[in-house]
Amino acid sequence: MKTKLDYYRIFYETARFRSFSTAAGHLYISQSAISQCIHQLEDDLGVQLFVRTRRGVALTNEGKILFLKVENAINSIEQGESQLERLRHLELGELKIAAADTITGHFLLKYLEEFHTSYPDIRIEMANSYSSQMLSLVKEGKADLAFVNMPLKDDELVIEPCFEINDIFVCGPDFEKKASYSWEEVSDLPLILLEKNSSTRHFLEKTFKERNISLNPQIEIAAHDLLIRFASIHLGVSCVVEEFSKEELKKGLIQKISLNPPLPKRSIGCAYLKNTPLSYAAKAFMNLIK
Repeated sequence: MKTKLDYYRIFYETARFRSFSTAAGHLYISQSAISQCIHQLEDDLGVQLFVRTRRGVALTNEGKILFLKVENAINSIEQGESQLERLRHLELGELKIAAADTITGHFLLKYLEEFHTSYPDIRIEMANSYSSQMLSLVKEGKADLAFVNMPLKDDELVIEPCFEINDIFVCGPDFEKKASYSWEEVSDLPLILLEKNSSTRHFLEKTFKERNISLNPQIEIAAHDLLIRFASIHLGVSCVVEEFSKEELKKGLIQKISLNPPLPKRSIGCAYLKNTPLSYAAKAFMNLIK
């Protein structure tokens, strides 16, 4: 670029008002500064841009050509500034969230409803997969936030715990259960667990393995709600998240098996890129949850 961008703004305002003095007042600079900048621009470009008239100044043919291009450029910049301002005030933009159906339905739904009520112009996009794959979506820029079952670790991401959960074993209402079960005894029950790719399954197997106990489920499924359903019709004993099963426990569709000692607590975490600032929409959603 042969000259400074400020000179093009001065040229644009001078051409728009057809007056050095009016442009100077609009830009809060002196008329002599306007004249000096226009002369410098003309020298840089090697053409005359204005001619003086009795009413002020008028563009030359070369000035008219330049004005059309500068006008388009300035309009584009102003549109960009306006869009950034709307993004900042959450009047425009999108929020991309990756989360499993269970976490969405039992944890995020109320926050999504509140967010949409507060910011109806923000487009919400949801993605669903396993926790490990959802972390990849964040790293690839396909999601702003991923809500995952912890523990998980990734050096490129911040993973903040945001909701504590308890894993429990449940059975159907007519299952003749003991007052309390050891971990070895539970492992011998006809277990129904989430499939091996899930972070919950990894957590269970790792936790039991620390006590030298193997888990060999009779049924493996992909959905948490099916764990509850299968246990309720006496297909076996399921491991579910207590906080996501309160309604069925309260109605007596399933009953809790007492494990001694209980499984350790864990959390649902929110993952986002460590060295990349969150969008305004993602920040607002995180503030709702916090």
